[in-house]
Amino acid sequence: MKYSVLTQDAYKQKTDCLILGIPEGKSLPKSLTDLDGSLDGLLKGLFAAGDISSNTGEVSWVHTPDKPAKRLLFVGLGKSKELDAAKTRKAISAVMSALAKSSAGNAVSTLSEYASKSFPNDRIVEHSILALENALYKFDQLKSEKAKPGKLKQLKLTGTKADSEAVTKATAIAKGVALTKDLGNLPGNICTPEYLATQAKDMAKSYKSVKTTVLDEKKMKELGMGSLLSVAAGSAEPPRLITIEYKGADSKQKPHVLVGKGITFDTGGISLKPGQSMDEMKYDMCGAASVFGTLTALAEMNAPINVVGVVAAAENMPGGKATKPGDIVTSMSGQTIEILNTDAEGRLVLCDALTYCEKFNPQTVVDIATLTGACIIALGNETTGLMANDEKLAQEILAAGQASGDRAWQLPLWDEYQSALDSNFADMQNIGDRAAGTITAACFLSRFTKKYRWAHLDIAGVAWTSGKAKGASGRPVPMLTEYLLNKL
Repeated sequence: MKYSVLTQDAYKQKTDCLILGIPEGKSLPKSLTDLDGSLDGLLKGLFAAGDISSNTGEVSWVHTPDKPAKRLLFVGLGKSKELDAAKTRKAISAVMSALAKSSAGNAVSTLSEYASKSFPNDRIVEHSILALENALYKFDQLKSEKAKPGKLKQLKLTGTKADSEAVTKATAIAKGVALTKDLGNLPGNICTPEYLATQAKDMAKSYKSVKTTVLDEKKMKELGMGSLLSVAAGSAEPPRLITIEYKGADSKQKPHVLVGKGITFDTGGISLKPGQSMDEMKYDMCGAASVFGTLTALAEMNAPINVVGVVAAAENMPGGKATKPGDIVTSMSGQTIEILNTDAEGRLVLCDALTYCEKFNPQTVVDIATLTGACIIALGNETTGLMANDEKLAQEILAAGQASGDRAWQLPLWDEYQSALDSNFADMQNIGDRAAGTITAACFLSRFTKKYRWAHLDIAGVAWTSGKAKGASGRPVPMLTEYLLNKL
């Protein structure tokens, strides 16, 4: 797909499709007066009859052969004075979804006419590209018959030359989101820990700014990663600790570190999950996938920042050598853990990865994990759960989520919750009771992050969609990329 910023009069462009916004009102907006005149008042009549809707996110088609557009695609914007960022994104997503399904080969969007302080034109450009790429995305690489390619090849978005930077940014993020989706959608018999390691090595071949290191079981044992290794004990698939170093700035600049949970399939281990929807546990590596996606976006942009991705990859299976409830293991930090539930495995791989991060002397560390079902109960499927040991860091991530539309919500990380992890036999146990499960999981991780500024993102509710539209979402790549670019 080719994207560009159009600085000329959009209404004079020959195009298959002209995208137009329609705010609520008793008459057509003034910006459409000349266009309507060239159509002999057609639009005014359709608007008055209700055939062109102004309801937020509703789309309407009008075919106008060669005047100069072959078709007009309207999207309702609701009350223009109430057009905030959320409503703008809703309208953009709706119109780009309609465009993706059309037979148009090229299109021009004029939605910049409705830019505002809360949603400036560079954001309109950025979200338009991301929304269209999301609508065009298909995962058919494992099907015998591939989907027919769409006809749409080009989208021009009105704006200024400065908005071209938004095109570069959005196309890079879109590539990272697509990679994150692809990795998440692959089944567990293909996307194994070793497969992820191979993908990381391929990244290093694709980008000169990327260096990859992979630790095997032997090396992890030497480092004392007993917690991570305990998760993989019942599986025939060996675990891997994958490090992807992106160096876009001076080597003296301390890196920001992203840590991804990479459970390529999660049966729950001996604490076996119910069979219903267990196939979706291939998505338990979406935290790791988002690390790949974010680093890809940064590398595509040549962003002047140093970022290290650490992926703790393992498969959680029952078996003769599998970890049992009640077993006690020693983490890389030296702290001992009583494993009361083998299905609380994400925190067990992450804690050793978080300790390993100390070697990079990081500015900040953010871990991303499909960690708790409790997060879905608390926040649903709209927002990521956020907890942190540093309030400034938490606010930076929240702001990045608001700006990108890939939002998070902060939960408390108070000392009062820590007692839920007390164990009679080890330094801690890996679960509390049912209360505040998302918070106590973060409390567990916090015990391994005392040497640096750290935030935890629980993406259990947002990493994928269930049901008929099942598939990985690519979140929170937009938020993570925004957060890191704000560090420049």
